[in-house]
Amino acid sequence: MITATRTPIPVPVPGAVKRIVHLGSRSYGRLTAGGRVLPSFLLCGGQRCGTTSLYRALAGHPAILKPILHKGVHYFDTGYHHGHRWYRGHFPLQRTADRLADRLGVTPLAFESSPYYLYHPHAIARIARDLPQIRVIVLVRDPVARAHSHHAHELARGYESEPSFGRALALEPARLRGQAERMHADPGYRSFAHQHHTYRARGEYARYLDRLAAHLPPTQLLVLESAHLFTNPQPVFDRVLAFLGLPHLGYPELARHNARPRPPMPDRVRRDLTAHYQPFDAALAGWLGHPPAWSPNQG
Repeated sequence: MITATRTPIPVPVPGAVKRIVHLGSRSYGRLTAGGRVLPSFLLCGGQRCGTTSLYRALAGHPAILKPILHKGVHYFDTGYHHGHRWYRGHFPLQRTADRLADRLGVTPLAFESSPYYLYHPHAIARIARDLPQIRVIVLVRDPVARAHSHHAHELARGYESEPSFGRALALEPARLRGQAERMHADPGYRSFAHQHHTYRARGEYARYLDRLAAHLPPTQLLVLESAHLFTNPQPVFDRVLAFLGLPHLGYPELARHNARPRPPMPDRVRRDLTAHYQPFDAALAGWLGHPPAWSPNQG
């Protein structure tokens, strides 16, 4: 006789309890920072380009170590004032990495994923200064779709009060006026608008990739298209493992994460954004070695 079993319903953990647990973990991490590994590579964005999906796929590789609490530590953008020991405290212990190396016969690599690193005015220079050997992976997607997805994401999180995507785009210049300049003048200044309302600006990928290249050698940079990641993931995953120097130990499950429903984009808004991104997409082709997947010149 087969007896049915009831799956226990998970009990939500109150936010206050989570904060206490995280605070304790960070405090312990800081105290033991000297015995912890540092990341060997970073997923630096772009936001709403599939970084969560790639993060989870990579975290499933036996020789890859993820951060202890969150996929994104946000040290080099909004948390730099905490200091190096705070950052290192977010990663696994060296003895954990050593045991894994003995078992697998390969040195494991730690990583984290903070998409704001690509766009924050100070993050790339900080990364290059503190982790000069770091490898950086950047995902890009159709910037028009990315901007639309970004707005829906911020709206759902309660960080955006304007429900119309078109009006939010129109508000962007006023919201951002003077913010980058203030961030440059005061490295500790945190701009809410710069972090959450940069719908058009963040799709200008070539601008930020050029900044990356000014601080890190090209051999340490890998730019991928999320369209290829989702339509034909195995070659993309092969490229990532080759870039990281890791053995192939099977293909992970790749699923879309954080997708949010959103109303159709007005045709006028789509046309305006497409025209805005044309020069940036043309420059991006130099990084990819071909026109981007969303370009009418592709193929």
